[in-house]
Amino acid sequence: MPRWFKADLHVHTCLSPCADVLMSPRRIVAEVLRHHIDIVAITDHNSVANAVAVAKAAAQSGIVVLPGMEVCTREEVHVLAVFENQEAAQELGSCVYEHLSGVNDPDVFGWQVVANEKDEVERFEDRLLIGATDLSIDEVVDKIRRLNGLAIAAHIDREGFGIIGQLGFIPEKLPLDALEISGHTGDEEAEKRFRNYSRYSFVRNSDAHALGQLGANVTRYFLEEATVEEIRKAIHKLDGRSLEATSACGMSKKD
Repeated sequence: MPRWFKADLHVHTCLSPCADVLMSPRRIVAEVLRHHIDIVAITDHNSVANAVAVAKAAAQSGIVVLPGMEVCTREEVHVLAVFENQEAAQELGSCVYEHLSGVNDPDVFGWQVVANEKDEVERFEDRLLIGATDLSIDEVVDKIRRLNGLAIAAHIDREGFGIIGQLGFIPEKLPLDALEISGHTGDEEAEKRFRNYSRYSFVRNSDAHALGQLGANVTRYFLEEATVEEIRKAIHKLDGRSLEATSACGMSKKD
C-alpha cells in the first residue's frame, strides 16, 4: 500500500571539508530520527567514503540510508547522485577519484574525516574533495544514469555551483531527474524564476552541513516502498506516485 515518506536526499557528513566535524554517523542518525525523516541520502563532496558508516549506524533505526555524492563537474556545477546500493555508489566514487586532483589543506578547507558507525575516526581523506573534477556535466549525468542512480541538479537557485548560475541555462537534452531548490528561495519566487523549467519536478533537501540544518528543507514522496526506483517514479509522476516539496518557511507545493 503506497504511503508518504519524508526524505532528505542531500546531507553531508564530517567527510565534507565545509561540514561541521560534529556531522558524524551516529549524530546524523539521531537528528534524522528527531525530525521523523524516513529516507536520507548521504551526499558528501566528491566522495562516498562515509555512506556505509551512516547506513550501519542507522541499521536498527528504521531509517533508509541511500548512498550518494555531490559531484562537482568540470564546469563547477554540483550534481547530486543518489543510488540504491553501495556498489553503484562506489563505482561512481572510484570514477570521481580518478578525475579529481589536488591535496587538501585542512587549515584552509577543513578536515575531511572518514568515520565508522561508532563515530570513531578511521582516517583523514587527503584528496581535495572541495575541488572540481575534470568530468563534464554530460559525463557525470550519463555515468549516474548508467548506474541506475538519480541525477539531480543541486541548489539551482544559487549562483555559485548551481547549473543556471554556472552555465546560464539547463541544457534541454541533459537527462536530469529533478531540480533542487534550496531553503533560501520560497515557493512563489522559485515558481516565477524557474517557470521555463516546469518540465522537471522540483525537490527540496536540507543540504545540511551542520546538525541544526537537518530537517529544514525536505520532500515527501508517495511511494510503495523506500527505494530509488520508487522515488524516480514519484519524480516523474508515474504509476500514481507523487511528491510534495516543503520549503524551510513551511510553505509547500504539491505535484
